[in-house]
Amino acid sequence: MLAVRKMAPGATPFTLEEIERPEPRPGQARVAVFGAGMCGTDVHILDGDYASKPPVTIGHEVAGVVDAVGSPGDVEWVGTRVALETAVTCGICEWCRTGKPMLCANRLSIGSGLDGGYASHLVVPIRNLHVLPDNVDERAAAVSEPLACVCNALLDPPAVTAGDRVVIIGAGAIGIIAAQVARASGGRVTLFGTESDAHRLEIAASIGFECRSVDDERERRSVELEAADRTINVVVECAGARAAAEWGITLVRPGGRYVQMGLSGDVSISMTNLVMREVSIRSGMASSPASWWRAMRLFEADLVNLAPLVTDVLPLRDWAVAVDRMRKREGIKSVLDPRLT
Repeated sequence: MLAVRKMAPGATPFTLEEIERPEPRPGQARVAVFGAGMCGTDVHILDGDYASKPPVTIGHEVAGVVDAVGSPGDVEWVGTRVALETAVTCGICEWCRTGKPMLCANRLSIGSGLDGGYASHLVVPIRNLHVLPDNVDERAAAVSEPLACVCNALLDPPAVTAGDRVVIIGAGAIGIIAAQVARASGGRVTLFGTESDAHRLEIAASIGFECRSVDDERERRSVELEAADRTINVVVECAGARAAAEWGITLVRPGGRYVQMGLSGDVSISMTNLVMREVSIRSGMASSPASWWRAMRLFEADLVNLAPLVTDVLPLRDWAVAVDRMRKREGIKSVLDPRLT
């Protein structure tokens, strides 16, 4: 089968390689991929800024159909549409046993430490499978993993309660998904992007969100006036920008909550100011089994609509097109479909 592979460490290009189709071992399932989303992490792997174990097949946002299993007792999975939890862990440490496998010291993730979904097939442990509700189409299914990550950050424990005023900063896939999860939790949401996010903000507006630009002085000032009136309960930073994080923290009302989802690097904040305002700061490291369960229930209840976020569906050979569009911030989410030629 064809696969998009990282063959050497550091800043080395991906290559399209012919490799053997994997066979599942006991306790594993083989999944025929119908969609794998391009993530910023994939670009960091390409650039050598994120750890990987080459040679390895890229792609951790994966959905498909189980077509084989390694144990006779798991045969009922064959033919099931699934999304894939990314972490493959020891299963016995403190973190695994308390539902936080992404913190396992022995964790490997598909798409970086183990072969991922930029191929027609991959194998994963049975416990990594999550059944897709019937109402979820393939385009939305390929964005399941970012939804599970948002659920981990916002729902475990709940960061947004009914009636909360919520500001989301960042109009990429994570920001628009966070806006939807916050709305499903009862929040009154405004999504902020930049002038370069105009197309993304249009898509967010089409699914019912109030959208503003941080580059528009009047729109920026309007939310700062809200903050001065102590009305903003929750701010979620999804842009991964230092300036966005430093600004967002100032908007939270006393006793409010700030959630950091973007990777912003070093940020300068006044700890004294946070203490005086009793602001709670939290974050989320990828996903957990509980957040995957919550993601599937949001899908099932039609409380999230992720299909509009998929702005490109490409064959494996066009992986470089997907990377280029991500670097240029064109569209929102590119999905590689190995069935396309």
